[in-house]
Amino acid sequence: MGTLKDLLTTDMRTALKARDELTTSTLRMALAAIGTAEVAGKEKRELSDQEVLSVLTKESKKRREAATAFGDAGRAEQAERERAEGEVLDRYLPKQLADEELAELVAGALAAGGFTDRGQMGPAMKAAQAAVAGRAEGGRVAAEVRRQLGAG
Repeated sequence: MGTLKDLLTTDMRTALKARDELTTSTLRMALAAIGTAEVAGKEKRELSDQEVLSVLTKESKKRREAATAFGDAGRAEQAERERAEGEVLDRYLPKQLADEELAELVAGALAAGGFTDRGQMGPAMKAAQAAVAGRAEGGRVAAEVRRQLGAG
C-alpha cells in the first residue's frame, strides 16, 4: 500500500490512458499543488498523507468557491466544470461529518479541554480541529465552536 500521493499518481495515469480529461487534469492540478507544498520552506520534503489531505481539502474548497463565483456571474459552464473538479477531489477526502456529529465532537473537545468562554477561542479551535481530524471544513468547525462557547 503506497501513500495517498502514489494513489493520486496511479489514478491520474489510469485516467490519462482512459482519456478521461476531467479526472486527468484535476489530478494533475492536485499533484502540482502537492509538489508546490513539498518545495515550500527551506528544503524539499515528502508530505505525509495528512499533509496531502490538507492540500486536497484546500484545492476542493477553491473549486467550491470558484463554482459559486462563476455561478453568481452567470457563467454556468465554468461553474459546472469547477463543481466536477471538486467532486473528483472529494473522492480522496474523508467523508465529511454531519452537523450532529460535528456538534458532538466539538462538545467533547471543549469539555475535555475545559473551554467555556469565547476568550478561549484559539485553544478551543485547536482542540476541536484535532478532534474533527479534517472531516469538516475549518469554517464549519469555527462556527460550531463559537456557537457552543457563546452558549456556555
